[in-house]
Amino acid sequence: MRRTYLLAAASLLAAPALLIAQTARPRYGSWGLELADMDRSVKPGDDFYEFAEGTWLKNHPIPADKVGAGYNYDLPDEIEGQVRQIVEEAAANPTSPTARKVGDFYAAWMDEQGIEARGLAPLRPYLAKIDAVRTRPALVRLMMHPGMPSPLNVGINADQDDPTRYTVNAGQGQLGLPVRDYYLLDGEKYVAIRKAYRDYLIRLQTLAGLSDPQGRADRIIALETRLSQDQWTPERRRDPVATHNPITRAQLTALAPEFDWDATLAAMGLGAAKTVDVAETTAVTATGKRLADVPLSTWKEWMTARFLSDHAAYLPRAFDQANFDFYKKTLYDVPEQRARWKRGIALLDDALGEAVGAIYVQRYWTPATQAKADELVADMRAAYRDKIQAASWMDDATRTAALAKLATFDPRIGHPAKWIDYSTLAVSRTDPLANAMASDAFGWRLALARFPHPVDRGLWYMTPQTVNAYYDPTMNQITLPAAILQPPFFDPNADPAVNYAETGATTIGHEMGHGFDDQGRQYDEKGRLRDWWTAASAAKYTVQADRLANQFDQYEPIPGTRIKGRLTLGENLADLGGLETAYAAYRRYVSRHGEPPVLDGFTGDQRFFLAYAQAWQGKRREGAQRAALLSDPHSPDKYRVNGIVRNFGPWYTAFAVKPGDALYLAPERRVSVWGPVKGD
Repeated sequence: MRRTYLLAAASLLAAPALLIAQTARPRYGSWGLELADMDRSVKPGDDFYEFAEGTWLKNHPIPADKVGAGYNYDLPDEIEGQVRQIVEEAAANPTSPTARKVGDFYAAWMDEQGIEARGLAPLRPYLAKIDAVRTRPALVRLMMHPGMPSPLNVGINADQDDPTRYTVNAGQGQLGLPVRDYYLLDGEKYVAIRKAYRDYLIRLQTLAGLSDPQGRADRIIALETRLSQDQWTPERRRDPVATHNPITRAQLTALAPEFDWDATLAAMGLGAAKTVDVAETTAVTATGKRLADVPLSTWKEWMTARFLSDHAAYLPRAFDQANFDFYKKTLYDVPEQRARWKRGIALLDDALGEAVGAIYVQRYWTPATQAKADELVADMRAAYRDKIQAASWMDDATRTAALAKLATFDPRIGHPAKWIDYSTLAVSRTDPLANAMASDAFGWRLALARFPHPVDRGLWYMTPQTVNAYYDPTMNQITLPAAILQPPFFDPNADPAVNYAETGATTIGHEMGHGFDDQGRQYDEKGRLRDWWTAASAAKYTVQADRLANQFDQYEPIPGTRIKGRLTLGENLADLGGLETAYAAYRRYVSRHGEPPVLDGFTGDQRFFLAYAQAWQGKRREGAQRAALLSDPHSPDKYRVNGIVRNFGPWYTAFAVKPGDALYLAPERRVSVWGPVKGD
């Protein structure tokens, strides 16, 4: 994954044939970088991120409605504008039943006056369902209904033992605060957040006209605190073996009998499921115990408050504002709510994303871009093949298996081959809350319809208009949506060094690297969770991974809050492996076409590393950064640059980094995913 909100593969490596013929100017600078963003008063070996981006960091403000600024915020703004035109045209002049649904969904969301006029009326039927619960089995069945809050997540995914078929999964659910640490950590900051959360719950319940909002808030927080104590940490949840526990229905009942599994699964449409893959086993057991020892009335209060909070955006403005004030202003330090139309576009992406995406692709995606992207992936695949074949720490058996996995790597680029059929989704032009619930129910019906059949490898879990990408280890697939394949992340008119760094390293190389990071390496060429490594090769790999985790444990972006080296290990390994491999691919290009000229005083290798640094342009508000450090598997942008290049010998050579420079690491202390290269 490339970014905190899943950004995995932002840029694409430009292939040699595409890089030679530059018929137009690149979007940024004269050859692909914004040199004015640099701070040349900083020594590269002391802080390479500041050297590459220091002036931008000093002078570029974070917009009032955003948690951060940088390329990964700017490009989505452009896409939003394009999608807005599509959606507003669909609302004004729908050309098909699906386009009408897009327009109606958006119109219902934008009708603030109507939402205010209807008040709590759309909400009451859902709260009444919660209020009508009289038994714990009925409570559990309601929790499992689409759109309803639940302390457990139950879903359908590819079976990790046999990714050609689907299985049922269960695991710990989301609480009111973003991650368990907010309930458990000491310190003034966390005490203040917990107080603000209590105030938020009181405010919501008061707006809804509920009795005893203060007492309800106290009981809800006490319940969530108990639940958080038993939840697994984000680091532990990264372990694919520990979180893979397929058990029979009888074993599931023994694990957490309070969930009345036979009746619950039948009510969900999963009565035929013979096994369930349980992720956080002890957390599931503990949650069942809380169902038994916490009063039913408190659980109903929890469901009510969570439903209000989860759907506050669809309710009158006071609810929406309360939600923003806590989750964005208090937690993430964002002073201003985003424009309503922008939030509507985001909601549409979840509800009818492929309906919008089909139109987006018609307007903005071309066969030429598809061909370029295909070529780029092929170039990086060749570079990875070279790296695997040359890795001295890999024995022959492991190398053969790694090459087999590389050969089955499946890149999907641009858009799905088959679009979702939204014909059974009912959309109201007047009730946005009903639309949100209908969308959740529709998504669940789609999953149920697929469950008895073989896994559909053509499904996409991002829309074409998403500035994002991802790697799926069970499918061994990288997915690159159309919207990400443009500047600043893909520019065929840029200097080769820029494209090899920005697209080869931070995107394709990074995503392919996830197939061999500490998690992905545990899946074989068919996507099965299976140990295909020899003990000797695994031991050598683990030494390097542990050293990288230990390095990142030392970084402290916020005083008192460090990066979690184990939590971020997969992304850091993918960053380092992507950089190593993309640089090798760039040097292959140079060997074919000759050493590039010096441009604006920078050699080709220097431009490569500068482009790598500028690809991570970004900064975040402290609250948002704190939340990320507690739960996000991605390191902050600065450390995805400084923490990576200091392990790579060619960067030292390019910028004459010497002992005494702040980032200098002695060669024996540097970490390498694929083994040393010339210059190490």
